[in-house]
Amino acid sequence: MYLTPQHILLAGASGMTGEHLLDRLLNEPTVERVLAPSRKPLAEHPNLVNPVGEMLDLLPQLDGPIHTAFCCLGSTMKQAGSQDAFRAVDHDLVLAFAKRALELGARHLLVVSAIGANPDSSVFYNRVKGETEEALKAQGWPQLTLARPSLLLGPRNEYRLGESLAAPFMRWLPGKHRAIDVTALARALWRLALEEDEGLRVVESDELHRLGR
Repeated sequence: MYLTPQHILLAGASGMTGEHLLDRLLNEPTVERVLAPSRKPLAEHPNLVNPVGEMLDLLPQLDGPIHTAFCCLGSTMKQAGSQDAFRAVDHDLVLAFAKRALELGARHLLVVSAIGANPDSSVFYNRVKGETEEALKAQGWPQLTLARPSLLLGPRNEYRLGESLAAPFMRWLPGKHRAIDVTALARALWRLALEEDEGLRVVESDELHRLGR
């Protein structure tokens, strides 16, 4: 566990997972500074630095040092509107953020990926997530944590019919397929951030459940 105040870089702080994670980070006594670039202003906090604009424009302006970076960026095919637009966020932007975090001195990157991530998948969404994971591994991180949650439960800014229909059933599925509450995911991510093991760790949704209790 880190014994000194932490400087954190967080991408996706305005999304469902990022919002809950940001709240946890800002209430941790060991966190001294959270740098959270976003497209829209976030609620003010004395430990929060919140550059506002397009992520690709903001990345060169970010300053360190950074100890740990969290990436909660992610879209859906419906939100993106096309496969190219989806890849631009869930692959290209994630990799650009990770590269900048590494340049700023971060030694541990934690990324919210997805259950079923596989670069060889016939499902486009899972294939892009898997390709992103492989590209992150190639960046040479001292410590890389890939979290693969199942369906996330929690309030969203937009209504998703498919997820609303699936949620009651996925709450009771066994193992890694069981839906996970976003607050539990945020707790799990913070606990994973405190681990100092070098190298790669892939954390499936059932383990995220356990860590997020």
